[in-house]
This record gives sequence, structure tokens and C-alpha cells, in this order.
Amino acid sequence: MFFTIPTLLTWARIVAIPLIVGVFYLPVEPATRNLVATVLFVVVALTDWLDGYLARRLNQSSAFGAFLDPVADKFLVCASLLILVQMGRVNALIALVIIGREIAISALREWMAQIGASRSVAVHMIGKLKTTVQMLAIPFLLFDGMLFGVVSTRLWGTVLILAATVLTIWSMVYYLRKALPEIRAKAR
Repeated sequence: MFFTIPTLLTWARIVAIPLIVGVFYLPVEPATRNLVATVLFVVVALTDWLDGYLARRLNQSSAFGAFLDPVADKFLVCASLLILVQMGRVNALIALVIIGREIAISALREWMAQIGASRSVAVHMIGKLKTTVQMLAIPFLLFDGMLFGVVSTRLWGTVLILAATVLTIWSMVYYLRKALPEIRAKAR
């Protein structure tokens, strides 16, 4: 199921990442770059929901799609965070915590799958909440202006990315605690 509609949407999400990053290198006004990058990010992030919905609705779920979908999300978040760090809108430590967690939990899941214990680190609601808060924080920080003349997206984006960082740590601790019995069993 390499070329189903849901999988093609996931591939499109990956292909769109350089477009979001590239916008910040265009010779246009900063406010225009911010707006275009924000709109692109939101559209691309919505395909995450759409590909999952279509996979279930069209009965086109696949092991490959289940693998590729979170990879696309991680690429999108990591690339966006790196741009935001470069632009001074996100602290490098926050980006390091979020990106480091993604690498650590991905490695943990791979190892748990190799030892036949992948269920102990299956996606949990705390991980989904973390992703949702990240996906809300990033467009606020990309926009970096006043929304409707009254909402400071830098302020709200900063609050949300801090909340996402707390959820990132919390979810990592949760997954590590779930894996610990298996880790102990294999260490013997």
C-alpha cells in the first residue's frame, strides 16, 4: 500500500517541509514570509488528520502508512523548530528537549519492537496531546505578529511551546516507565 491516497498525503507532507523552510529565504517582507509559512504549515498539518481519516474511511490502512505518518510529523515539527530557533523565536534548549525526545522515543519503540514488546510503548493520549499542542504552538510562532490586531501570536506561541515542552518530558517519562519492565526483563 505504497501509493494509496492516505500515503500520498503523508508523502506530500514530507515534500512540503522544504517549502515551509524555503519561504524564509524568499526576498519578500518578513510579515509576508511569516504569513505564507504559517498557512503552509497549517495546511500541511491538517493533512495529518486527513490521511488518518481517509485511511480508516477507505479501508486503506497499511503498516507502511503507520510507519510513515509519525515520521512525517516528526520531520515537520523538527524542521519548523529549527527555523524558529534560527529566527530567535524558540529557545534552543526547548527545541533540543522536543527533538531529543522524538529521537529517544523512536529508538525506544524500534528496540521494543525488536524484542517483541511494542505494545508497551504504543501511542498514548499524552503523546497525542503533546503533538496537538506542538502543532498549535508552531503556527503561532511562525506567524509572529498580532492576529486580528489583538492576539500576540509570539506570546501565545511561547506559552504553547512551553506547555508542549512539559508534555514532551511527561510523555517521555510515561513511555520509559511503560518500557522499564521489559527493559529489566531483557537485561537479565
